[in-house]
Amino acid sequence: QVQLVESGGGLVQAGDSLTLSCVASGGRTFINLGVGWFRQAPGKDRDIIGDIIADISWANDRTYYGESTKARFTISRDNAKNTAYLRIHSLKPEDAGVYYCAARTHSSYEYWGQGTQVTVSL
Repeated sequence: QVQLVESGGGLVQAGDSLTLSCVASGGRTFINLGVGWFRQAPGKDRDIIGDIIADISWANDRTYYGESTKARFTISRDNAKNTAYLRIHSLKPEDAGVYYCAARTHSSYEYWGQGTQVTVSL
């Protein structure tokens, strides 16, 4: 089992940047987990922002982003801290919602956090 806890959400102003954290704990080795970030806007489905895996053989992490998010979103991870990050640049009101992280050992996300709320004011 893996437990995920997101943090860093809150009320921010449009144009600001924000970093969300996702701390993992439990029986899985963090470096072996792929971590995805998702956003669920009010009244909408949960959409994937991107994903990051640790590429041990090349000593570099690999990240994947959706077309609509790659310009202003940056996903990173610190395997020593069992933590993944999502940095959102130049926040817009449409970025508001609940942000979730999820972890996977293969292609499907098996573990989910409880989410952290982001509210963007003008």
